[in-house]
Amino acid sequence: MNKEIWKIAMKQSAADLNCAPEDFQKSEHVIVRSQIQANARSYYREPIACNLVSYGNNIVASVKDEYREIVKTYIETFSWYHCFETPNLHWLNERMQKMGQKVCFMAEYFLPDTEKLCTRACKYELRLLEQPDFETLYLPQWSNALCKERKHLDVLGIGAYAHGELIGLAGCSADCESMWQIGVDVLPKYRKQGIAAVLTGNLAAEILKRGKVPFYCCAWSNLPSARNALASGFVPAWVELTVKPADFVDNMNVCGRA
Repeated sequence: MNKEIWKIAMKQSAADLNCAPEDFQKSEHVIVRSQIQANARSYYREPIACNLVSYGNNIVASVKDEYREIVKTYIETFSWYHCFETPNLHWLNERMQKMGQKVCFMAEYFLPDTEKLCTRACKYELRLLEQPDFETLYLPQWSNALCKERKHLDVLGIGAYAHGELIGLAGCSADCESMWQIGVDVLPKYRKQGIAAVLTGNLAAEILKRGKVPFYCCAWSNLPSARNALASGFVPAWVELTVKPADFVDNMNVCGRA
């Protein structure tokens, strides 16, 4: 089962990067022309100058032609895992910035280990939720579990309730045909009780029952989220780094300060 899950994930990453699934298992780096395929994950949008992905063997670089030599030099100069961290990232960012691009998104992705994943009970009431149940839940406290801008993709969730009040929510987004991404939120006063892990693991099991592969994503610095992934029965699977237009990155920074 685990081998099939990883196979599906690599096939999807191949659609996202415009490469072949077997490219992620090669020992040498692979560079392909950047092009988002029709079956890529829903939030992939042009323009993407460069996308670096590694499943732990090599780097697959999906790059626009005009940036190919910069990226080729970068991934051939530094160890593959150092290509996803500072100080080496400054080398890439400085050169891409001269061409109107900046390093943007960086994240670690997790896949379920079916030998560790299991449904668990909770001292709070658990309810399985579907799309109609989400209509009144697009609130700031549930912004990781649900996405107001992509309501149509929020397909399944599990809520934890205390005396009828929703205190924790895991939701999943149908980001592509074969894989659904999990996000989770717990109200501050109920955290550090293992609720997030119960919700995440139970939702992952429900997703697998429906013939889809659950996956989980967080920033490297988000230790609570990474710990939740591990406690839920997930394991690190791949890392990803995206370079996008400088004005897009700058706008995100302005919004973040607002």
